[in-house]
Amino acid sequence: MFWVGLMDGDGSIQVNHWRAQLLQYRLIIKLSNLKSNYNMLIKIAKVIGGTVRITADNQDVIWVVNSKQEIEKIIKIFDTYPPITSKKICQLAFLKACLSETSLELYMLNRKLKYDKQLIIIKSKVNFNIPSYFKYWLSGFIEAEGCFSLRENKNHSFSIGQNDDRYLITAIKQYFQAANIVRNPYGKFYSLEVYKKQVLLRIITHCTNQPLLGEKLESLKKFSKKVLQ
Repeated sequence: MFWVGLMDGDGSIQVNHWRAQLLQYRLIIKLSNLKSNYNMLIKIAKVIGGTVRITADNQDVIWVVNSKQEIEKIIKIFDTYPPITSKKICQLAFLKACLSETSLELYMLNRKLKYDKQLIIIKSKVNFNIPSYFKYWLSGFIEAEGCFSLRENKNHSFSIGQNDDRYLITAIKQYFQAANIVRNPYGKFYSLEVYKKQVLLRIITHCTNQPLLGEKLESLKKFSKKVLQ
């Protein structure tokens, strides 16, 4: 499911409080304010719900859902197509807990514990098996986190990375049958960078068959022309 992959990469599942009086819930995706991203988020809003707006500084375009009732409806999608990143799994669990128990006192006590189980989740996915919806999810995740790089020396590449979740980048590597090592360039960030034309062609084919919808689609078109020359 494309939207789930996009949420995993660029989305946020939030629970906040209003003046320490009541809880507020929010689903949000924030992207660079480009026409292609705006059009993509409009398509998502038409299918899933939510609204799209441009930030006051004109730098970003945002898809957002603030209504508790609408959020409760939308997150049912996650019952069929669960998030894959450890961070979003934790955010979703915290949101569901706060929807179930709306006590402000419990929220205050537990909000700092939101990611307490993240390491357990990561360890449980050492032998991660990709779900049936992975190829559609992956296009959404590439839209968020993928990078198509063109170079004058024709050493073109595709790269993708994620904090904490080595299991996920390894799964993407295996899905595209890449021989490259999953690198850990700094901190808890894991990345994959691919140069081999045979693998790049697989990635192009994937992103054509399970289309990208925003700015990365524009990048892919330019990238494909150069790689296919």
